[in-house]
Amino acid sequence: MQAFHSPTAIFPVGYEATRIYWSTRVPNRRCRYRCRISETEGRPLFEVRVLEHGQEDLHYRDASPEGIWDRVVQSVAKLREESAMLKLFTDHVKGEDMYGLTVHAVLRITESLPGVESCQNYVFRYGRHPLMELPLMINPTGCARSEPKILTHCKRPHTLNSTSMSKAYQSTFTGEINTPYSKQFVHSKSSQYRRLKTEWKNNVYLARSQIQGLGLYAAKDLDKHTMVIEYIGTIIRNEVANRREKIYEEQNRGIYMFRTNNEHVIDATLTGGPARYVNHSCAPNCVAEVVTFDKEDKIIIISSRRIPKGEELTYDYQFDFEDDQHKIPCHCGAWNCRKWMN
Repeated sequence: MQAFHSPTAIFPVGYEATRIYWSTRVPNRRCRYRCRISETEGRPLFEVRVLEHGQEDLHYRDASPEGIWDRVVQSVAKLREESAMLKLFTDHVKGEDMYGLTVHAVLRITESLPGVESCQNYVFRYGRHPLMELPLMINPTGCARSEPKILTHCKRPHTLNSTSMSKAYQSTFTGEINTPYSKQFVHSKSSQYRRLKTEWKNNVYLARSQIQGLGLYAAKDLDKHTMVIEYIGTIIRNEVANRREKIYEEQNRGIYMFRTNNEHVIDATLTGGPARYVNHSCAPNCVAEVVTFDKEDKIIIISSRRIPKGEELTYDYQFDFEDDQHKIPCHCGAWNCRKWMN
């Protein structure tokens, strides 16, 4: 990572951006500069392709963004001088700016990428999350592509209420959760929910999981029976959920759905919050409960014990038991692991 960042920017391999800037060949005309970052011999390679109507494409390569854009800007400045145009002050044009790497939206994205914790010289603008240095999920065969499909693409739908579902639907939305939550809180659920809406970002952060893929971690010490985060998404009816499930399976997507009552389901597959990344565990530290607020049912992830900072949040998906053909392996690693999620 040492070569892939500077104090002011991170250089992700595969990054692409298109910039509009003055032409190096035709005075007073603008053209497109397609910027790209690739890798060669363990170091970043910066490329710029000049796309100009009626002209042959130009291709620049350099080991730094400044090296490329200095050449471009000097050519533009020379052309403007020969054409008696206004002088171009080249000192104010920076390579990282022209690549778009210092744009606020880009900074937010690059600072959330896996591995940024290794950028020792980079100055974080939006707060450095304590990303845990955890390994990716281990594939027994050594290659994810050779693993059975169920290991690398595990759909995770679940529900809080299954009293009136059809048999086919129960195989996807399963389980009931009852907790002593309401008896042990001093404050009302509605007041805690209001507080949760403004403070949940301080409770969790996203990082690699030892269980599977990404997971949600406690950003601070969480007391027992704390509302941690809300499971949000698009609220849809049962019939719509059935149709969407088939579409998602055809698209080979992971399915993230949670039932709030007998009529409605929260679909977080495409438009959902970070709560959908909470992994399953046979010895969980959280539970999920339906809380009614303003006559609407909300699904809240609640700590079932004290959770220290940095511990991964988990809860029991409570899938229905299936036959051997439809078993989903469990990788939670808990002392009481059932080996299968269903």
